[in-house]
Amino acid sequence: MKKKKYGFIRLNHYLSNAGIASRRKSDQLIQSGIIEVNGKTVSKLGTLVHVNDVIKFHGHKIKDKKKIYLLLNKPKGFITSTKDQFKRKTVMNLIPSFSNYRIYPVGRLDRLTTGVLLFTNDGNLTEKLTHPKYNVKKIYHVFLNKKIQNIDIDKIRKGKISLNEGRVKVDFIYRDKNKIKIGLHIGWNRVIRRIFTKLNYKVIRLDRVNFGGFTKKNIKIGCWCFLNRKEVNDIMKIHEKHEKNKHNQRP
Repeated sequence: MKKKKYGFIRLNHYLSNAGIASRRKSDQLIQSGIIEVNGKTVSKLGTLVHVNDVIKFHGHKIKDKKKIYLLLNKPKGFITSTKDQFKRKTVMNLIPSFSNYRIYPVGRLDRLTTGVLLFTNDGNLTEKLTHPKYNVKKIYHVFLNKKIQNIDIDKIRKGKISLNEGRVKVDFIYRDKNKIKIGLHIGWNRVIRRIFTKLNYKVIRLDRVNFGGFTKKNIKIGCWCFLNRKEVNDIMKIHEKHEKNKHNQRP
């Protein structure tokens, strides 16, 4: 039996905890040769580091920092990015500045889409919410330029809509008064808008109301709130339990 090394952690995990990047992207940073451990460049994946080691990224010492979780009800007109080369407004303009912490948006919402957008410096959480293997559910309210036909709702529900990436599979779709409510796990770029464009509808408003269990309840458009670690863990436990039950039900 392999003896456990107390006080050691994988380098990619350390970088993720420090808010540098997700574990997957941290592996890429390690392989690129820009990470130093105790003055030596490290490029080997799986490297273990000690909590007392000096880790540098681009020559700057990093530490495992406090985790920040912030939930924004995103309005229209803002790019989901930390910066924009064309000087357009980004979602970073809507939240407070943290001089000692690098926080970033988790996933993307296009400029015209509103709703739930999470910010954090927690690389592990980011990976769990954005990597396809974790199968995170998103729920949207869709407002169209005209009343949708039942036959088109059936096409979407039965997976008969094909895009460049393949057939679109949704968890549910139904009409709710003047809007369409749709839930899905896939994270293809602008997938909701492309589904309805394929059926000759125009999306005039798109609002994400749920992202992996995170909702915008009681948060006005353009406003934000902090989440504590317990709130985040509770939501992720519900998500993980749901996915585990879903997996166990498969034949």
